[in-house]
Amino acid sequence: MKAAYIKRYGKIEDVQLDVQPEPSITENAVLVKVHAASINPLDLRVLEGEFKAILPIKFPFILGNDFAGTVAQVGSNVTQFKVGDEVYAKTDLNGAFAEYTVVQQASLALKPKNIPMEHAASLPLVSLTAWQALVEIANVKAGHKVLIHAGSGGVGSIAIQLAKHLGATVATTTSGKNTRWVRELGADIIIDYKTMNFEQELKDYDVVLDTQGGKTLEKSLSVIKRGGRIISISGPPDRAFAETIKANWLLKFIIPLLSWSIRNKAKKRDITYSFLFMQPNGQQLSQISHLVEIGKIKPVVDTEYDFSKIKEALEYVNTGRAKGKIILKIVD
Repeated sequence: MKAAYIKRYGKIEDVQLDVQPEPSITENAVLVKVHAASINPLDLRVLEGEFKAILPIKFPFILGNDFAGTVAQVGSNVTQFKVGDEVYAKTDLNGAFAEYTVVQQASLALKPKNIPMEHAASLPLVSLTAWQALVEIANVKAGHKVLIHAGSGGVGSIAIQLAKHLGATVATTTSGKNTRWVRELGADIIIDYKTMNFEQELKDYDVVLDTQGGKTLEKSLSVIKRGGRIISISGPPDRAFAETIKANWLLKFIIPLLSWSIRNKAKKRDITYSFLFMQPNGQQLSQISHLVEIGKIKPVVDTEYDFSKIKEALEYVNTGRAKGKIILKIVD
């Protein structure tokens, strides 16, 4: 099968598009013929080896984290899906940038019926990130005030819609040119990060979803009320992350130290800091499918590329200028 893979950590030019063996399934897994996949900034971070110390990979490694396609084969214990079903998922076993991929039954969901494969492929990673942050961790409810950083990005654009569905008042940071667009997504308060300081404009927020890390993460503490939460997908990892990845004893000691400073600063303000390491979850994705089908969440797609143009697509993602997701059309 055709696949986009790397033989070593490196740069975009090191990505190869060539033939790789078709993956085989186990009793609880599903083989999916991939129609479309989406590119995330995470893919570039994996390519560059940012996580090699704590999440090493085996080469050759097929890239890609989410996809939509058609079930081609099911394992002997699979009961929820059958050959021909249109499905989507965040990968858990094999990469998504390939003609076929394998995923555990528990990670898979039927794709929303009202959108094409390309739009479905844009959703798994970003929508599960938003769901696990706002629903599972923060328990956002009607009346809450939620700040979502980078509202025009992949995670931000879905998180805004989900937070509004949950009944929250939503603030977001973005550039001035995207103001109208994020307002249409549901943002109530919009901070132009180029001309405004969000920490001076906002206060008494219940929840902050941080997608930036660094100084943005630290400044966010000042806008959260006592007892509030900050959830980061870009900040330093915590003990829960070490447990999730089943780190060895040394990493279980080292990893929490990385977030000691921000956790200590948060604790002094009576704020809870959490690092979110999103996990594949078919049950949650099924609930997201329902929200898509009733019009509460709409996929946000910037540009679609043919699979042969993957390096060009990766370069565009690397600019950081995409509004929503970049799609790879694996099958025309």
